[in-house]
Amino acid sequence: MIEDNTKPPSPLRILSTSSESQARRAVVTTRHGTIQTPVFMPVGTQATVKAITPDNLKDIGAEVILGNTYHLFVRPGHRLIEQFGGLHGFMNWDRSILTDSGGFQIFSLKDLATITEEGAAFRSHLDGSRLFLSPEDAVAVQEALGSDIMMCLDTCIPYPADRAETVAATALTGRWARRCRAAQSRPDRLLFGIVQGGMFADLRRQSADTMVEIGFDGYAIGGLSVGEEKATMYEMTEVTTDCLPFDYPRYLMGVGTPEDLVEGVWRGVDMFDCVMPTRNARNGTLFTSTGKLILKNARYRDDPLPVDETCTCYTCRHYSRAYLRHLFVSREILAYHLNTIHNIHYYVNLMRRIREAIVDDRLAAFRNDFYGRLAAE
Repeated sequence: MIEDNTKPPSPLRILSTSSESQARRAVVTTRHGTIQTPVFMPVGTQATVKAITPDNLKDIGAEVILGNTYHLFVRPGHRLIEQFGGLHGFMNWDRSILTDSGGFQIFSLKDLATITEEGAAFRSHLDGSRLFLSPEDAVAVQEALGSDIMMCLDTCIPYPADRAETVAATALTGRWARRCRAAQSRPDRLLFGIVQGGMFADLRRQSADTMVEIGFDGYAIGGLSVGEEKATMYEMTEVTTDCLPFDYPRYLMGVGTPEDLVEGVWRGVDMFDCVMPTRNARNGTLFTSTGKLILKNARYRDDPLPVDETCTCYTCRHYSRAYLRHLFVSREILAYHLNTIHNIHYYVNLMRRIREAIVDDRLAAFRNDFYGRLAAE
């Protein structure tokens, strides 16, 4: 066990900072290599990023992906995955993996779950079997999965939530975080604490102070992008990053539109994840430098252009909008594959361009150009 008063060395090495914002260009080191930040992490909830292969992800340039503790705990089980050398061996991925603790999934199953001081008792969404996940269990499961970056089990807060409910849930998240830190047995695995606090700035600050006092390898901002106004989300992000150590990673959980990434980086966030690029790909919505392209629209029926003429992904180099639309309306499986390659490439490339803008200290100009292109469509 690791003492909860031991401050671990930071895995973050800052390379450049922006004179115009809180943005920074850095590298996070895990036991499976380095992650260039700011970074977008594709979501592979069930040990796969839907519709594409690990080799596709490598070709695109992804250096880290996500798995989910709850889903893998329920099926196929962390002990089975451990027999295959953890997630890396199970899914044939030799780069970094971050696993979410499962707190959000348990919260989303509120009709099937009971939260107590000890942890979360819940019924499987698959077969209704009774299961239990404590903070200690969450860490043990993630260690068995072989996660490079593990997340503390947290108590998610609904939106809107009143102050009393938010105070209680935020305090429980803090107590669970101490237990997670004490339960960690593998110092070669990074463990991030999660800041909660709802939409109350003072509670966000208190939660951040608690996480920093416990001492983690990095700090996540949870409980945002849950239905609040964008201005509120950006305000709570900034409130939180202002309270977190400058020299440790900052991870904004579950946020994702391209605009959110730009605004999060501007406010000092290093890491992002979201199902948006993969889910939208399967729904026929593609991201481009000038906004979203909806494949089912009749205007693309005979369109010979690629999805985005500025894009260098495999899909844009080989296929027309007309062909992609045909695949999608015909419900061909290849549509989901090619669309996902494009959307993940768009996100990874967006972050690469943001990193370059930080190094060149021209993030404000990049931000203005980014919004200008969207407005021009």
